[in-house]
Amino acid sequence: MNGLWKPRVLGDWRVPAAGPVIFAVNHSHNIDGPMLMGTAPRPVHFLIKKEAFAGPLDPFLRGIGQVKVDRSSTDRTAVTHALGILRRGGALGIFPEGTRGEGDFASLRAGLAYFAVRSGAPIVPVAVLGSAERRSRVIPGLPPLRGRVDVVFGDAFAAGDGSGRRTRKALDEATVRIQERLTAHLTDARRRTGR
Repeated sequence: MNGLWKPRVLGDWRVPAAGPVIFAVNHSHNIDGPMLMGTAPRPVHFLIKKEAFAGPLDPFLRGIGQVKVDRSSTDRTAVTHALGILRRGGALGIFPEGTRGEGDFASLRAGLAYFAVRSGAPIVPVAVLGSAERRSRVIPGLPPLRGRVDVVFGDAFAAGDGSGRRTRKALDEATVRIQERLTAHLTDARRRTGR
């Protein structure tokens, strides 16, 4: 990432140095996940759509510990694998909106709340800003080479209400709390970076 762009990393000291953690990342461009993997202070295992595991990318993504997920249904293998990463004290990366979009955390799926409540792992909000602002003239599908991309880490927080409940209602309530925290972090990150 440092060779192709000029990432500016803010707040990485907020990431817990050890123990399970979930990075909740906004997603407006294909490089958002790789940008986080290249700048995070800990190795990150992302839940990545199975369609990305094609051709030479398949062994590469598996080799660096990424998790293939079938988004068309509940992928129990991917869920088990992701929970195992957290159980072993690893860092799991999730795009809580489920797919690339405006990157504004406007519509969260329940997956992030499920993993956070089930594992007890804290969530660290991450705003990747600048990846979709402009296109490169050399490679139109990417941001301009050597362009600045900001990666802003927020304060870790617990998603659950402390009751230990895992009911549908508890997950819905956790999703609302998470969305409020992620939206507030994104607003703060934009203010801090001027983006």
